[in-house]
Amino acid sequence: MINQIYIIMKKLILLLFLVTIIPSALIAGVYNTHNEPDSAYIFTYATNKANNHNGLHIAWSIDGKNWHAIGPEYSFLKSDFGRWGSQKRMFSPVVIQDKDGLWHCLFTVNEEVGVIAHTSSKDMLTWRPQSYNYPTDGNRTEIEMSYKRKISERNLVTISGEEQEGIITRVSWKVIDTLIKGVQLAEYKNRLFGENSSQDITRFANLKPVEATLTIHPEQSKFISDMLIGIFFEDINYAADGGIYAELIQNRDFEYSPADKEGHDKTWNSKKAWTLKGSTTPLAIDTVAPIHPNNKHYAVLNGPSVQLVNEGWEGIPLKKGEKYIFSMFSRVDGKGGKFLVTLKDKDGKVYGEGALNISGNDWKKREIVITAKETTDHASLELAPVFAGTVYLDMISLFPQNTFKGRKNGLRADLAQTLADMNPRFVRFPGGCVAHGDGLGNMYRWKNTIGPLESRVPQRNLWGYHQTAGLGYYEYFQFCEDIGAEPLPVLPAGVPCQNSGTGGHGQQCGIPMEHMDEYIQEVLDLIEWANGDAKKTVWGKKRAEAGHPKPFNLKYLGIGNEDLISDVFEERYAMICNAVRQKYPDIIVIGTVGPFWEGSDYEEGWRIATDLKLPMVDEHYYNSPGWYIHNQDFYDRYDRNKSKVYLGEYAAHLPGRPNNIETALAEALHLANVERNGDVVSLTSYAPLLAKEGHTQWNPDLIYFNNTEVKPTVGYYVQQLYGQNAGNEYLSSSLELSERRGDVQKRVVSSVVYDSQTGNYIIKLVNMLPVPVNTTIDLSPLHLLTDNAVLTVLSGRPDDKTAKPVTSDITVGEELKQELPAYSFTVIRLKELKQELPYSFTKIRLKK
Repeated sequence: MINQIYIIMKKLILLLFLVTIIPSALIAGVYNTHNEPDSAYIFTYATNKANNHNGLHIAWSIDGKNWHAIGPEYSFLKSDFGRWGSQKRMFSPVVIQDKDGLWHCLFTVNEEVGVIAHTSSKDMLTWRPQSYNYPTDGNRTEIEMSYKRKISERNLVTISGEEQEGIITRVSWKVIDTLIKGVQLAEYKNRLFGENSSQDITRFANLKPVEATLTIHPEQSKFISDMLIGIFFEDINYAADGGIYAELIQNRDFEYSPADKEGHDKTWNSKKAWTLKGSTTPLAIDTVAPIHPNNKHYAVLNGPSVQLVNEGWEGIPLKKGEKYIFSMFSRVDGKGGKFLVTLKDKDGKVYGEGALNISGNDWKKREIVITAKETTDHASLELAPVFAGTVYLDMISLFPQNTFKGRKNGLRADLAQTLADMNPRFVRFPGGCVAHGDGLGNMYRWKNTIGPLESRVPQRNLWGYHQTAGLGYYEYFQFCEDIGAEPLPVLPAGVPCQNSGTGGHGQQCGIPMEHMDEYIQEVLDLIEWANGDAKKTVWGKKRAEAGHPKPFNLKYLGIGNEDLISDVFEERYAMICNAVRQKYPDIIVIGTVGPFWEGSDYEEGWRIATDLKLPMVDEHYYNSPGWYIHNQDFYDRYDRNKSKVYLGEYAAHLPGRPNNIETALAEALHLANVERNGDVVSLTSYAPLLAKEGHTQWNPDLIYFNNTEVKPTVGYYVQQLYGQNAGNEYLSSSLELSERRGDVQKRVVSSVVYDSQTGNYIIKLVNMLPVPVNTTIDLSPLHLLTDNAVLTVLSGRPDDKTAKPVTSDITVGEELKQELPAYSFTVIRLKELKQELPYSFTKIRLKK
């Protein structure tokens, strides 16, 4: 009887929600109406607003004279052709319906290339991926003929006082009604997802502190991934060179090129960051006889009165008493002699110095160790031959001896430690968009980043600067091993970045099919390099020669990143995935489903993953805090029999892109829901990870830094708390609030996990309300061994960017009363079990 009453009450509450919350126009669709026409006209068009970026618009009319825009400036379809910003434009769209009822949209993409884009849809609301130059589905001849006829029949009509040019088509009223309701639903969602804390003062004006009861049900438990929290590294925002890669000399190889900046910066060349003193002639750069064909440029000095100076990365930071390894390749014409190496500031004050003797006409590496006399942030490196003759210099390097774990050619210790402190279970590298690059020639090829530094292939960074490849695949794998994280390399799927501006206006080109076998072998070689026997395999031997005889035990491999799911992509993607799985069936291949949580790339990416039976797919989305609040069931509805999910890139974005308490709590709330769905979501990583102050191409980021300081954000502490308080078993729980309002209920979230390695329970509680939540937690079902627990609270104003977690020891009993401050994230770590629980898998380690 109680259950029946409960069901009836749920139905009444749902009906009340529909009546009071969802717009009446959406509900009207469930009733028959008799005052609407059987048919009317639609007008499909594109405006020149925003430089033709606004896409396809639709208006309707009963008489063909008075027109009503369906959602003013609402974009039913946008172009995917070319780069974001300069391209993705739509001209002269034509929407036609084929004999099977399928809608087709054809349009031109810009003023420069004669390309016709095509896509199709069942309802004009959801469109398939776009193809270019010809239609790929439906009756091709019919579509082409209709397109040519419609182009010649374009009409001029007035909409909202502005004259527009487009195509008039008569359709059933049901078509128009579907479009109207689709736009209304989209607008309703946008209002929901646009909610943020700035509205809380009115939304919760009369809200009093809330009472809550958390009841834990350990008998209702399930295995979840113990790999949930990882890190995503991409060389964006100067994350590598000038960042975590500890090299202190900028442009050490003289390989900077104007092409790095696409010609926009005339000073960005092989002399960047270098100056020549004591000479009336400019610094000479030559390419006649380089160290290696991959490193063509080198400096030419004529001694003894010149000094070659490098400014570092806006200064060279030094710490008193610490040692720095200086090295360079050199050769000389003539006898040679003494060569001075000095670290000094602009006023000439010396912070460190050394000397070496150089001679010989063949390239040779020289190295000395310099000890810093004092601490400074703004030293420069000065090199001076004290003998007559010509000196040739390349690969000029200054490395702190104190790198992370003392690795040569290693990582900046403080930045790397900050990452290690997150306790990440995996590290994804090298991107991101960097992985597949700007055009086919700019794809990130892993083989170019291993071996001696002078033989590696530097190239333009997609984000508009330079990559030395000093931080390459060997260093990535070594870092993973050093912090106990699984390596997760991501390789291009045979196509460049969809934002590429080179070789096809975005991802409209791919590796020629006659070269795909060679590229697939490159993918397979990576696995052999990582896992192959050092004595029995070619690439395993190369790994051993680099200094790592034991295999790296690679388990995961990503193929593709945020790709347009085009025909060009799909063909190459399937070839690569199938080849890897055939030769290395134990490798977990991670596919891609585009850059958004919905849309054609997402839908088609999942279709392909299902067809190929991929074990995992990589989802990306950057959404507002409101999206995370109103999509807490996002993963609850996923099919457990299909691919697992790697949430590879995500973050909460507000206008202005801050990283503050509000965005951090939205991410904490989302991760609580991800933990509940840890049986389908296997991995997650926030993005982007690192950003150098003054050199950001993207905000927000998790960790900001300069040459001497590391500045973790509020969001970093959320990731750290989840990483340090992960579990491998999820315990069902119920959280009852005294306030029944839906907007209140959605802003208080809990998650309870068990860590079988430590025997600890961890309770996570998120409060995104402007008032405290006084919570009573029933701990009696957990049978705790001790009354000791650790409490960590992160809280502050929504716009607080400097909040840090506060940790304390607390005493607990069978019941714990804990206040959740307004706008807070609370973690309670409970100690060991008193006894084995009756369910059989309590202490079993989750199998990967």
